[in-house]
Amino acid sequence: MKIHEYQAKEILAKYNVAVPNGILVNDASEAQAAARKLGTSVVVVKAQIHAGGRGKGGGVKLAKSPEEAEKYASDILGMTLVTHQTGPEGRLVKKVLVEEGMPIERELYLGIVVDRQTSRVLIMASEEGGMEIEEVAEKTPEKIFKEVIDPVIGVKPYLARKIAFALNLEGDHLKKMVPFIINLYNCFVKEDLDMLEINPLVTTSDGRVLALDAKVNIDDNAMYRHKDTQEYRDLDEEDPLEVEASKFHLNYIKLDGNIACMVNGAGLAMATMDIIKHSGGEPANFLDVGGGANEEMIENGFRILLSDPNVKAIFINIFGGILRCDILARGVVAAAKNLAVKVPIVVRMEGTNMEEGHAILKESGMNFVIGNGMKDGARKVVKAIQ
Repeated sequence: MKIHEYQAKEILAKYNVAVPNGILVNDASEAQAAARKLGTSVVVVKAQIHAGGRGKGGGVKLAKSPEEAEKYASDILGMTLVTHQTGPEGRLVKKVLVEEGMPIERELYLGIVVDRQTSRVLIMASEEGGMEIEEVAEKTPEKIFKEVIDPVIGVKPYLARKIAFALNLEGDHLKKMVPFIINLYNCFVKEDLDMLEINPLVTTSDGRVLALDAKVNIDDNAMYRHKDTQEYRDLDEEDPLEVEASKFHLNYIKLDGNIACMVNGAGLAMATMDIIKHSGGEPANFLDVGGGANEEMIENGFRILLSDPNVKAIFINIFGGILRCDILARGVVAAAKNLAVKVPIVVRMEGTNMEEGHAILKESGMNFVIGNGMKDGARKVVKAIQ
């Protein structure tokens, strides 16, 4: 689950990770009072959306007076902010964070992720703060320091000092960076995060170390352990179809193509999208109905697929195990009739009760196309829209 910057900083503050003081504003008229309350000569007005690159898109402004803070808040609130992460459609800004300005001395980078290669937590640090880490990794990978963390030992002071030395810190900044890194790691583990990025992490001329910006992703599978954090979910920042799918325990991700995919299992979903591309088509989505799907879930899945106006055909690719092929077939027939589906439907099913499933489709009186294997099914669905 993605959360806003101001929410990420609320979590970090619970673990004694230093963050600037800030006030969330939903109306431009509140920005001037917020700037006065913060009491610094400079404040930063920052758009709150689930995307990076806000500054380049005009969503971060430096205000040198409370009046200027109100003006910038007025400009940003209600704007459609387009960044490299939002896509060309952009995101509507509904709230801004008014934050105290800092006497920045250096901008650094610190990130914590789960490394899939080692199945361990990885801490990345770089002196190239304020830049996109992907750009640094591409052009100057030697400037990124990486440390894989032993889950039994965790981050002890000696390891935090090693990371701080890699950032060329010394004096008060070095002393403060050690607990900063330890607290950041504790936050990552205890809050079940799968990504935590501080960019920039700043040192100030008055000796402080702060998370000037914070980007946090929380592991959806661990949300049951964090009832308070569930309130951070902002449905306005999510795709409406993905939100609707989650209500029915369906895993749905919208893509840019025109061939809808219904599968059971994430691995099969990835393979299905690949073979559609290989056959000359473009997948419109990732929809995993899971192993325990029933006829109602299948119909809801169809309804969500057809809510995308770009969908010109549906490819159903199911391996019958827990979800038997006859149950799938009945659900497909019912959904096609109830929703008056007009687009071509190609079905490839193998596994438990496959013959019964094929018989149900053939006897339905509807024009389903049967795929003899994934490759044949993918070719047929691509041909159906040509």
